[in-house]
Amino acid sequence: STKIGKRRPTILVCMIPMMVSYFLCWTPIGGDNRLVNTIWIVCWALIFFATYTMCMITFYGSLSTVCKTDGQRMRVTGYKAFFDTIAYCLVYALVPVVVDALRMHIDKFVKVCVPLMLTITIPLFIIKEGEKYGYPERQDQKVEKVKILDSLKVTFGNKVFRSWLIVNACSYFGLQMFLVAMNAMILGGMGFDGLGMAILNTSAFAPVPIMIYLFNKLRAKKGIRFTLSVSLLSFAVSILSFLFGSLYVCGPDNKMLQYIIGCVGGIFGSFGIASFFYAPLLIPSQIASVEVKLTGENRSAMYFAAQAVVTTIVGAVASSLVYENIKMLFISKKASGIIYASSYADAATKFGVLEDQVFNLGTLIVPIIVSVACIIGCIATRKMPKDYTSKEIAQEFKKVNPDLDITEFVKEEENKTEKGEVIGMLIGLSILSGFIFGFGWVGMLTSSVKKITGKCNRLLMWILACLIPFAGIFVNISLYNSLKTKADEAGIKLSGNKVLYVILGLIFPIVPVNFIAMAIMQKDVNKLVDLSNE
Repeated sequence: STKIGKRRPTILVCMIPMMVSYFLCWTPIGGDNRLVNTIWIVCWALIFFATYTMCMITFYGSLSTVCKTDGQRMRVTGYKAFFDTIAYCLVYALVPVVVDALRMHIDKFVKVCVPLMLTITIPLFIIKEGEKYGYPERQDQKVEKVKILDSLKVTFGNKVFRSWLIVNACSYFGLQMFLVAMNAMILGGMGFDGLGMAILNTSAFAPVPIMIYLFNKLRAKKGIRFTLSVSLLSFAVSILSFLFGSLYVCGPDNKMLQYIIGCVGGIFGSFGIASFFYAPLLIPSQIASVEVKLTGENRSAMYFAAQAVVTTIVGAVASSLVYENIKMLFISKKASGIIYASSYADAATKFGVLEDQVFNLGTLIVPIIVSVACIIGCIATRKMPKDYTSKEIAQEFKKVNPDLDITEFVKEEENKTEKGEVIGMLIGLSILSGFIFGFGWVGMLTSSVKKITGKCNRLLMWILACLIPFAGIFVNISLYNSLKTKADEAGIKLSGNKVLYVILGLIFPIVPVNFIAMAIMQKDVNKLVDLSNE
């Protein structure tokens, strides 16, 4: 404890080495010497992950002091879940498009983004700790220092927290395996291109803010235990859409059926994704906030650290141990058996069949594995408290220590009023998260036009289309004129026209929302691409 609090010094001390070490991880000094580069990167990565972990555990731990009530924590957690969704959208959809459009190597792009890490300083201004709020030394209180092993023992020995860890481990196992296998399941298993991936991702991630609203409504009526059970079951069912919508099941000539299965599955799965972002922040901070009031010991950082350790191990098992050992397995309807191969071509050669008659077994069984993990997690929720309210958590602590006085929490529960979320705002956030994939689609569309016509300032077109209202009209007409020249040469009639794009541009002032105009242009692009392939 210091004059500026417990948490501020950790962030201040770790922030600079975190940024510097991350920057140097992307700046190898060994040239073509892989051994030197490996040693260099490993050393700086150790420093980065140590300082990053300290910063993030402190960041998450600060929630117990920033928020005073259950309602505040739930609202803050909901908003953070939304921004986590945006972060996933940026990484999986927008960043690859931007890097490709700028023809910038990933290491240079990462270095440009390093200053974003300065946002870790935001909690420094809102943490309610330090001299302003009083600290033990000023009040002649003795600061009790707890040994790390004792703290770990108490943390993992907390029954109410341990029951959550089991559920979270199952859900994170499923989420991590889904994320590492997502590209393979969409591109390889379902045979979609980048456009198809954008559409499926939009279906899965754009509704998340609305799903957070529904999650809170259901939690208020039935409790978080029931709501998590529903979330895990919804994800268990929705993830199977990658199996039933695969080329192995649907065949190569049923794209519309695949899109329907994938989009419906994505929408149902977004409820589970909302809970995956929401609960891991809410529950540990809720437990810690009650514990500090009852015992005077704030273990919020330890709860998040313990949760991080478990999810790291589970994530490694899901991505490295399980997925890495099944992604090279192939099957074929024209030949019996399962073979291990490095690629579809290699598998086809070993089976003695055509390449399009070979299917990756890993992408087919990943949905089944994830579904089973979610079902196990659903069963494990039976050991959790009904709602993790302050009263319920206090009662669990009292079972361990009968001397604790929990009267305050009982009264607080009786007088509690919880402010609801603003549904209109959440709808707006959902549209915003949908924009992210629209941004990616614009990038892919302009890239295709340049390949066909040989001329298109992709970066300028992307900025005009995505960031400037009504500028999408100019972009669409410009792209249409370029395509029409090629179409006239080939004797092909385009589906779009200038008048249509003007009308649609006036109705939808920002292009990523204007999926109608984009879909029409994509259809015309596909015609010319097919012609050039022939």
